[in-house]
Amino acid sequence: MLNLPVTEIFSSIQGEGPYVGVRQIFLRLPKCNLTCPYCDTETKIPEQFRVEKVPGTRIFATMENPVPLDKLLELLQTYDFSIHHSLSVTGGEPLLWADELQVLLPFLKEKGLTIYLETNGTLPDQLLQILPMVDLISMDIKLPFDGKTYWDVHEIFLRYSTQKEVFVKLVVNQDTTLKELRHARDLIARVDPSILTILQPVTPSRSIQAPKPKQLLEWQSLLLEKLINVRVIPQTHVFIGQL
Repeated sequence: MLNLPVTEIFSSIQGEGPYVGVRQIFLRLPKCNLTCPYCDTETKIPEQFRVEKVPGTRIFATMENPVPLDKLLELLQTYDFSIHHSLSVTGGEPLLWADELQVLLPFLKEKGLTIYLETNGTLPDQLLQILPMVDLISMDIKLPFDGKTYWDVHEIFLRYSTQKEVFVKLVVNQDTTLKELRHARDLIARVDPSILTILQPVTPSRSIQAPKPKQLLEWQSLLLEKLINVRVIPQTHVFIGQL
């Protein structure tokens, strides 16, 4: 049986995108292939991971990493699937663990659990490995940072993702440019202009500031020139005190 390193397992409320407010089981996995400047998530593989003793209580126990997949499946089944909308497989970048997820996810699907993948949208080959087991895809389109762009790989990833329900998130800050947003808009429009697109104001950190209200309205109008469904949704879990 394969082993999988885990960061944490807990029950909480989805705080981003169109499913904001639903109850989910969160399976957070370590490591990431990107270093986004606004990221607030620890991505190193911890020696131990934490798991809620009683789901939703924030009372955690710790266990050794990595965990055998059969033990992980046992831990996940202590959560009441009937009150949870889905399992959010998140990170880090969960597709770095596609081999392990390819084994784990079918067992969870057999239990009737909806699989919600949160991804940075840069690993299309790994997506194909687990795509049959995924129901919902929350895909980031990363605007350029540190001189790097991901337009081509994002377009490939998004085309694969249209086999499932997918929405796109664009994290924006005060320094986001119209040129970047036009590029992202045109990419999405080439694939399918009806794909739900979320403008997500960055949660301020370090020297990165959230956009001004006027900017968000201007940017939404820009995207709506070619896209059908564009919404502005902040990270709501931050201000309602959820994990």
